[in-house]
Amino acid sequence: MTAIETKIKKCIEPIINNLGYNIYDVIYEKEGKENYLRIFIDKAEGISLSDCENVNNSITDILDEKDFIKSAYMLEVSSPGIEKRIREEEHLEQNIGNKIEVHTFKAIEKQKSLIGILKEYNEKSIKLEQGNKTIEIEKSNTVRMTTVYDWNEQCNKGGK
Repeated sequence: MTAIETKIKKCIEPIINNLGYNIYDVIYEKEGKENYLRIFIDKAEGISLSDCENVNNSITDILDEKDFIKSAYMLEVSSPGIEKRIREEEHLEQNIGNKIEVHTFKAIEKQKSLIGILKEYNEKSIKLEQGNKTIEIEKSNTVRMTTVYDWNEQCNKGGK
């Protein structure tokens, strides 16, 4: 998380928590000519459009007042989705034992996209289990990490 993302999270987190939500992530990024501030919120029951609207309306004034971002930007409040981005230590901790996908800068075993069970992590690396082998990936080699939702398993549990 960048310094500006950290400042924003620290400022709005109490407001969002008081509304009954958790902040999953804060991302400030440029896409094309536009700047975006994306606030990802979550709660056990899931997130609705009205939840996003409620949070948006509750944080807009404080963000304008604090003026962390000097240039124009688009504010987006949304759910992190089913397949969530993993960017923070707490995201890794929450996903020990779960299937994740790791995209790398340099290929590992001729692959730049690896899917496996997150077994452990430390400051420098993460370990994925793929079948009966364990692959260690340096964090400095990771482009992006996400959770993996098993669509087949969910459909077989009761979906018709």
